[in-house]
This record gives sequence, C-alpha cells and structure tokens, in this order.
Amino acid sequence: MLYLDNTLRFPFSREIDMKKKLYILTFTIGTFLFPQLNFAQVDFNDVPQDDLGNVSDEYQELFYEALKQKGIENYDKAVIALQKCIDIDDSEAILYFELGKNYNKLKNFGAAEDVLKQAVKKEPDNEWFLDELYEAYAQQKNYDKAIKTVKQLVKFHPDYKEDLASIYVRTKNYKGALKVLDELDEEFGITDARDRLRNQIYNATGRKKAQIRNLEDRVDKNPDAEKNYLALIFRYSENNDKDKAFETAKKLLEINPESQLVHLALYKFYLDDNQAENAIKSMKVVLNSRKIKAEPKLKVLADFIQFVGKNPQYEKDLVAITSEITDNTADVKTLAEIAQYYLLKKDNAKALEYYIKAQDVEPDNFSVLRNILLLRIDLKQYKIAEEKSDEALEKYPSQPVLYLINGVALNNLNRGQEAVDSLEAGLDYIIDNTKMELDFYKQLSKAYKSVNNLTKAKTFSDKAKKLELSN
Repeated sequence: MLYLDNTLRFPFSREIDMKKKLYILTFTIGTFLFPQLNFAQVDFNDVPQDDLGNVSDEYQELFYEALKQKGIENYDKAVIALQKCIDIDDSEAILYFELGKNYNKLKNFGAAEDVLKQAVKKEPDNEWFLDELYEAYAQQKNYDKAIKTVKQLVKFHPDYKEDLASIYVRTKNYKGALKVLDELDEEFGITDARDRLRNQIYNATGRKKAQIRNLEDRVDKNPDAEKNYLALIFRYSENNDKDKAFETAKKLLEINPESQLVHLALYKFYLDDNQAENAIKSMKVVLNSRKIKAEPKLKVLADFIQFVGKNPQYEKDLVAITSEITDNTADVKTLAEIAQYYLLKKDNAKALEYYIKAQDVEPDNFSVLRNILLLRIDLKQYKIAEEKSDEALEKYPSQPVLYLINGVALNNLNRGQEAVDSLEAGLDYIIDNTKMELDFYKQLSKAYKSVNNLTKAKTFSDKAKKLELSN
C-alpha cells in the first residue's frame, strides 16, 4: 500500500505484508510437498485459495517456474510462464493475481491493472487482489479508481484510511481528508505522520485558525500531553500571537515543571519581556539539556550573546552558563560557538579550552583541529603546536595550513632547517590562497635567515613584498 508516488509513501502495515508473504510461502511449500492432494482441503485462514484443481503436469510445472522466476526477480520470464498457464486453464484467479504482481514489478502498470481486474472479478472481496490493483492505480495516478479501491480495502485494515486521506490531499479534497484524519485520530490517537499530513492541508488552504482550534481542542482533551502544548505555542508564535504563546508556555510549565523543551519558547518570551533572570534560568535548562538538539541550542546561545552585548551587566551569567555545559550535554557546534564568543572577547586561553572540549566530542573534526593549533601558536605554545601539527600531517598530508603551523612553531623553536623542509613541502599544496602563500614566504624567509642562507631568505622576502604590492 502506498502514497501515490515516492515522495508521499505511507509504509503499509507489517501485519498485512507478513500475511501476504505467509500466504505465498504456504502455497508454494504446500503445492510442492503435497502435489497429489486436493488442496481445497487445507484451510489457509481465508487468504486467496491455492487450489490449482485437477491440472496437467505441464500446468503445475509452469506455475512453479513462474514462482521461481519471480523469486529471483526475473519478472519477464515469470510473466511468460503465467501466460502459458492461462492458455491452458484461465479459471484460477491466483494466476491473474501473480501476473499482476509481476507486471507491477516491471512497472507495466496498465497491463497490471487489466489482469488484476480479472482477478478481482473472480474474487471481488479478496484483500490481496484489491491491494495489488490499488497499487497499479496509484502508480498510474488514477486517483478516482484508487479512491474507489481503497474504500473497499478500508474494511480489511484501518491503515488504508491513511492512504485515503493522502489521496484526498492529492486531489485537493481537503475537507474529505480532514474528515478521515479526524476519524483516525479519534479511533487510534494522534500520530506524527497524520499530523504532517494535517499541517500540509492547513498550509495549502491557509486555514490557520482551524489549525489552532484543532490544537486548542487537543490541549483541552488531554491537558497533560506536552506535545500538544508545544505545537500550540509554535502555531501561536507563527501567527504573531505572542501573548497566547507566552501564556500557553507558562501553563505547560505549571503542569509539567520538568519540561525542558518548553524553555526553548520561554527564554525568548522572557528576553522580549525584559525578565532577564527568568530568561537566564530558561537558557541554562536548554543548554544543559540532553533532549534538545544542537541547532536550537546554538540559537539560544547566539540570542544570549546578543543580549549580553546590549546588557553587559549579565556577562557573568553567560560565563556561568557556558561553564556549566559539560562534554556529556554539549555538541561540537555549541562548544565551538562558546569558543567563538571567547575569541571575540580576546580570551584565547578560554577559547582554546572549549575547542579542546569540542575535539573530545569529535576527534576527526578538521576545523576544530585547525583552530586549536592556531590558538596554540597565538598563545606561544610552540612545542605542543609543533608536536600536534606533526601528528595531524600524518592524517592530513595535503592540508597546507598544517605545514604553515608546523613551520611557524619550528621557527620559534629555533629549528630553522626543519622549518624550511616543512614549509617548502607545504607550498605545493596551496591553491588560490594568496594570504596563505604570503605567510609561507614570510616564514620561509625567516627560516632561511636562521640557517644563514641569506640569498634564499632575500628571495622569499622579495616574493612576499611582491605579493603584498600586487594585492
């Protein structure tokens, strides 16, 4: 069962898929193990009957061949075998069903429709036949016939009603779709999949008020469900109804003081309302939460940094918040954002501390590694910068910035010849980066001067000056 195209596909009930597979398996094994018995004696739980009747050996062999070829995905050969079976005896509905399945696999949906209609004609209330026919209609985007067929299938399994709602959306019958979704929600409870479809309808129709009324009803009916409040807060905010959004967020906090997600809304309301102390409390919850993902945390942190920029008296609170973030609750982006804050404050030592924490979370993050090495140079930690850049070059041998960092560290450790070797090796990897090329020339001039090769030192000094003048 599917959603009419690959972008709107509902996974069909595993129960139904398993029943279909069980039927085929039972049928295949049964016919092989008991070829001389009358299969009509066997009860297969009311699935399509596998009784081939009193048929010839050729007929049975062709049918088994069709099943075998379908099993190894030779659908063309399966079709040929089934057509030969029909030529011998066209009375069995199962032949048309199997033929239709193979045509669907071959994406010959028109042919699939024709033979499956014959199967359904022979057994009008067969779920499996109807389901396969529904797929053929869906793939052809024949919505009217798909609707008619899926309505027949609803009596077998409620999951088909979700398909019906989806088809209604595709045909812009939004009223019908909402009616079906309401029935499903009432009977089985709310699901994220149905809510996505419901929101798609509201967005298409612009019925924002109806969307909000639906969410308000959910809150009234289930006042302890956090998800309903959060959805309502979002929709109020989307409609620029800040007061209602704020009141709903505070109401959620009252009924669920342990809620962490609500603080994603509350901190912003508090900031806008100049309730700094409450905003800080909410931001602490967000930044230390294991439930909240990186992107929302970054937004909170960026908003708080901006707030502190305008209200420097709260800088101590920002420092306190960032210091509370641990390796277990933070991600690389959050830690890097904090590091950037300290860089802007010209506190390089503190920035390095947070980049190192970020590296502990993601050891293979090259951007973090580069920033750590550059900060070690800025902090004159030349020995460790040389050692760590050496290690990094083993892993990233084509990154010129690592050769530059290594060369700078070696120059400052008075190891000029090693600096020359490293810097000249790195020159080959520079591509369209004039600033980096200029830094290489300056460091090479310094390195050659330290080993008393004044000619080379002047050559690279001249190259540096020429590059500066040209830019």
